[in-house]
Amino acid sequence: MNILLVYPVCPDSFWSFKNALKFIAKKAAVPPLGLITVSAMLPSSWKKKLVDMNIQPLHSRDIQWADYVFISAMYIQKESVDKVIAECQKWHKKIVAGGPLFTQEYNDYPQIDHFVLNEAEITLPSFLKDLQENQPKRLYQTSEYADITETPVPDFHLLSVKAYAFMNIQVSRGCPFACNFCEITSLLGHKVRMKKTSQIINELDVLYHKIKWRGPVSIVDDNFIGNIREIKNNLLPAMKEWMQEHKYPFTFNIESSINLADDEALMALLAETGINSTFIGIETPVEESLHYCNKAQNRNRNLLESVRKIQKGGLQVSGGFIVGFDSDTPTVFQRQIDFIQQSGIVSAMVGLLNAPKNTRLYNQLKAENRLTNDATGNNTDTSMNFIPKMDYDELQKGYQNIIHSIYSIKPYYRRLRRLLLNYNRKSSRQSKVSFSLLMAFLKSIYIIGLVNKGRSEYWKLVFWTLYKRPRAIVDAVTYTVYGYHFRKVYGLQQ
Repeated sequence: MNILLVYPVCPDSFWSFKNALKFIAKKAAVPPLGLITVSAMLPSSWKKKLVDMNIQPLHSRDIQWADYVFISAMYIQKESVDKVIAECQKWHKKIVAGGPLFTQEYNDYPQIDHFVLNEAEITLPSFLKDLQENQPKRLYQTSEYADITETPVPDFHLLSVKAYAFMNIQVSRGCPFACNFCEITSLLGHKVRMKKTSQIINELDVLYHKIKWRGPVSIVDDNFIGNIREIKNNLLPAMKEWMQEHKYPFTFNIESSINLADDEALMALLAETGINSTFIGIETPVEESLHYCNKAQNRNRNLLESVRKIQKGGLQVSGGFIVGFDSDTPTVFQRQIDFIQQSGIVSAMVGLLNAPKNTRLYNQLKAENRLTNDATGNNTDTSMNFIPKMDYDELQKGYQNIIHSIYSIKPYYRRLRRLLLNYNRKSSRQSKVSFSLLMAFLKSIYIIGLVNKGRSEYWKLVFWTLYKRPRAIVDAVTYTVYGYHFRKVYGLQQ
């Protein structure tokens, strides 16, 4: 068998970092971890080729070479998915599809030959068995959850490694919480299932030895600390030892819940392991709205103080914020602005509420006959897939005011200085400045410090950092580049 694995284009969005990647001469932020994991589950005798359309075009010769084309995608990739399907049909190639988009929307794709849905550890073996017997079915799905201690090491060797800013690994699936707008638990369940520590160490070895990766690694778990006991007692000590033995070749970023702030020992262990940032779904500083969306882990706490504890504990915090809850009033917009500015959360992803399929919120809105269309999956557009309680025009105007108030040049740099004051970098192990970092700094001087209108703020920040926080100069310049990307994405004046 010749198997072509295709990852469709992700349009420019908050997390694409497309406008920032050019500073470090990279084409995409992260590789398609799901696809290369599926690849590792296929027979080793099969020939496999990966085309990540975010770093290279899909050519007709690639499709003609293949016996089957495997596609994995998210909602935000729908437009590119349609083009890939059309090209495969042109050459009469059979398509096998999986991933979040198709798991939720497979009825919308009659052109696709086979769906291998939910978790491939369960559904893919059935498909392969039927294929071997020349009797493959169209639909393979399950309500069960996989034992990921059996998941193989992803086929990292298929990647064009130098094209990516990050590598990525997965430690666990599932989340113990039950936010009503979140599709994670509907896809992956509430029980946190973890790989064995030996699996993770093996994956680090492959990244280090086999593909020679050095640099940032994103841990893609939706809540890395979902099983705090296992993380704290087994995984992190082993990772810390591995990092020490290999002289800290990686830095890690994670996603976590806000209760991380309650465990100082855990925060210290994370920092000592080389984990230097976390994304947290904060959503809103409004207690009524946290109750409405069932964000129990964020309620009855001082969220601002929790963020500062994590920053002081050695982790930078990026955050997700939402407006458009039924309980929101027009005061929510300024409250969001004030919280974000005071927190020093530089990468603040603010979105209008949407209801993904199969979530509690979706089912509620469906029962109330308030759904309008499908969610786009893009966290930077202004679409909503339901009729909000607040006046729609007022909601749109308030949302745009938040974006302008936090990503315009002066407020953005003020917030960046707040981060640098709050953030207690625990290590200076990254003292070696690589050639790519030096080139990125020089590009930032030219593009942000000389060409753009915000150049005076850029230079004030650089000199302020060298005087006040010299160890954080790499972070400071990195975030000036992020700011450039965010202003591009949101169409703000540079």
